[in-house]
Amino acid sequence: MRAAIEDFILYLATERGLSDNYQLSTRLSLEGFTSWLERRAVKGGADEKKEPAEDEPPLPSVAPGTVTHQQITDYLAHKKRLGLSAASIKLVVVAIKIFFRWLHARKRVERDVAEVLPLPRTERYLPETMNELQVDHLLEGVPVDSPRGLRDRALLELLYASGLRVSELVNTRLENLDLDSRIVRVTGKGNKTRLVPVGQKACDAIRAYLERERPAMVGKRTGSEVFLSARGTKLSTVRIWQIVKECAKNAGLDINVYPHLLRHSFATHLLSNGADLRIIQEMLGHADISTTQIYTHVDQQRLKAVHHRFHPRAK
Repeated sequence: MRAAIEDFILYLATERGLSDNYQLSTRLSLEGFTSWLERRAVKGGADEKKEPAEDEPPLPSVAPGTVTHQQITDYLAHKKRLGLSAASIKLVVVAIKIFFRWLHARKRVERDVAEVLPLPRTERYLPETMNELQVDHLLEGVPVDSPRGLRDRALLELLYASGLRVSELVNTRLENLDLDSRIVRVTGKGNKTRLVPVGQKACDAIRAYLERERPAMVGKRTGSEVFLSARGTKLSTVRIWQIVKECAKNAGLDINVYPHLLRHSFATHLLSNGADLRIIQEMLGHADISTTQIYTHVDQQRLKAVHHRFHPRAK
């Protein structure tokens, strides 16, 4: 099992080009299952009441071809008894399913014992959003005459104008920006590249930062990343969070503002103003339209709230 897991992770990295975080999550799920199988084999099928200690001696290996569907379901039941949430169990199920599908496709096992494994139902929470007035307060409240104020205004404008993830924002490079065409080239999850429009106000804010502030921030270690720290290095995702929090505080907003909130707001505002869901999916970089469809529920909730507030017979 452990040798097969190594080969599978290598496949995810080299052939599928999936992110390091995805590889790590999948590895942890599969290695946890393998450890349980090994301990269970030694204990003659007895269930475990707790997770193993880190200093346990090595256990005998388990061959992928000997794993049964019942063992998988027993393991998932064991994880549920330990208090693992449905969302976390779903990640384990997905890892096991794609692993055994891969093993079967390469004829390393005779049959795919995880093929009919059902995915646990998880609660789907509606993403938080800001209304358009709150976004205006946030953006207009950035003191551009303060140190690095032009940078902070530019990165907030880009987050909202294009719905970028924080990781995409920090890795945005000068050569990926075309302010004349108002386009940014983004490399997202799975190293997939997409072109995203940038609004005129965001372009103006970025141009002001590039012309009037960024040159003075350039140092010996400066790369071609658009947004730089005070030391001339690439901003970290943690620092982006801090900047967004500071700007929200300066704007006097009494809500929890964080970078991904601007991405949610970007999608919701596009939808509420008539944008096609498929176009929003493309701009967000979602692989599956079902991920984007959550914003239709947000918009429906907004419409219901407006109806309840203003219709004379709604209450």
